[in-house]
Amino acid sequence: MSNKIIESIKLVKSVRHSDWVKALVWCHLYGFFVAWTGCWWLMIGLPVVFDMYVTRFIPWGWWKELKNPVARQVMSWVDTIVWALVAVYLINIFVLQNYQIPTSSLEKSLLVGDYLVVSKINYGPRVPNTPIAFPLAHNTLPFIGGKSYLDKPHWNYKRLAGLTTMKRNDIVVFSFPAGDTIAFLQQNPDYYRLVDVNGWEVVNSHPKYFGEIMYRPVDRRENFVKRLIGMPGESLQIIDNQVYINGEALPNPQKLQFDYTVVAKNPLSQKQFEELGVNKADRQRLFWVSDEEGQEHPLYDRMPLTQEAHDLLQKSGWALSVTILPSDVGDKTYPYDYDTGWSRDNFGPLWIPKKGATIALNDENIALYSRCIVNYEGNNLRCDGEKVFINGVPSSSYTFLMDYYFMMGDNRHESADSRYWGFVPEDHVVGTPVFILLSLEKDKGWFSGKIRWNRLFRTVNSLVQ
Repeated sequence: MSNKIIESIKLVKSVRHSDWVKALVWCHLYGFFVAWTGCWWLMIGLPVVFDMYVTRFIPWGWWKELKNPVARQVMSWVDTIVWALVAVYLINIFVLQNYQIPTSSLEKSLLVGDYLVVSKINYGPRVPNTPIAFPLAHNTLPFIGGKSYLDKPHWNYKRLAGLTTMKRNDIVVFSFPAGDTIAFLQQNPDYYRLVDVNGWEVVNSHPKYFGEIMYRPVDRRENFVKRLIGMPGESLQIIDNQVYINGEALPNPQKLQFDYTVVAKNPLSQKQFEELGVNKADRQRLFWVSDEEGQEHPLYDRMPLTQEAHDLLQKSGWALSVTILPSDVGDKTYPYDYDTGWSRDNFGPLWIPKKGATIALNDENIALYSRCIVNYEGNNLRCDGEKVFINGVPSSSYTFLMDYYFMMGDNRHESADSRYWGFVPEDHVVGTPVFILLSLEKDKGWFSGKIRWNRLFRTVNSLVQ
C-alpha cells in the first residue's frame, strides 16, 4: 500500500464527528438539488462536496497555512467573498430575486418605489439560458457597461418543479417578450414600436441616436411585472374598459384605476391630491378653461383615479366634471402590422395560445400569432402568395409548443402591457413577488415620509386584491 493512501486513511480517521455530519448533510442536499434539476451529470460534483469535509485531497484551506498574517487575512476575505457570491448566485437563480417597481403600471396595487422579493420557487425556477454571467448583473456590467453574460454555452428552456401553478389575477414578474431585440440607446418604447413609428431603415441606420441593435436571450431581457388576466386557451375581449373572458365579465381589481380629464372649481391643493392618491408627476398636465360666465377653471388632463378617488372627487364638490379618457386616445395596439380596428379600451376578441392547440394559418392568424411561431418557438415562417411554409414545409396549420398568457397593469391607461406587445410565453415567466422589502415615496424627503412604513414586509397578496 502506497504512503499516500496510508496518509489518506489516517486523515479520514482523524476527521471530527461534526465534519462527518456536515458532509452527510451537504451531500444529501446536493443530491436533492441534482434530482430537482434532473441534471444527473452534476453528480460528478458529489465527491468534491465529500472531499471538502472528509477526505480533503484538495487543499481547500491552503491559505490558512500562510506565514504572512496580512496575506492570510486577505485570503480569508477572498474566501468569504467567493463563497458568498456563489451562494447569492444560486439563490438568485433558483430561489429568490429582488425587483424594484420602476413604473406606475400597477398603481395603486403596487407603487413606484416598492422593492419586491420575487419567489422563483412558486412556479418553479427556470434553468438559465446563459449560465455563465457576472453575479447580480442582469444584462449589463455595472460602471463599465458591456454584456454581463456569455452567449455560450446556451441552454434550452427548462423549468424545475414548483410549489404551485399560475392562476388568474396572480402578480407575475416576467422577461419582456418584445425585449428580444433592442436599440441600446432607445429601449423605451421597445424596438418593434420604434420600427413601426420610424421605419426599419431609420432605426437600423442611425446608431448614434438609437444605439447598437442587439439581441438578448430570454433570461437576459428586462423584467416586467403585471397582473395575469388571460390564461392559455381562453378568449379575451375588452369592451369599454371592461375585460371579458370567454364572454363573461372579469371582476376588476379593487385598486384598478383609469385616466380622467378633471375640470376643478379651483386649483387642487397638495392635501387634496394626497387624499386622491395622485402623485406629483400626474399633477403637471394642467390647462385652464373658461365656463359660460367667462370664469377660468383648472383642467387636469390624464389624472389617474381609482373608483374610490373618482367618487371622492364628485362627492366632495372639488370638481365640475370628471370624464374618463376617450377610448380612441392612445397608442397603436398589438399587432402593429395588421388592421384589427382594436384600441386600448376596446380590444379583441383574441384567443390566447395553449400548448398542443392547433390553429389554421390564414392572414389574420399569421398576423396575431407569427411572433409566437417565429420569435418564441424558433420556427421560420414564410408566405408565398397563398401558400405558407414553416421551416420550408408547406403548412396549413400550426400546433403550439408552449402555453401563453395575457398580462395587464392595474393602472389601465398608463400600462404598456399585452394590449401593445402581445402574449407572454411560459418560458419568459420569472416568478411572483411575495412581499415588499422596502418602499420609498419619490415625492417626499427622508424626514417627511419618504419611507412608506405601512408597506414594509407586507405580503403582496394583501395589497393587490
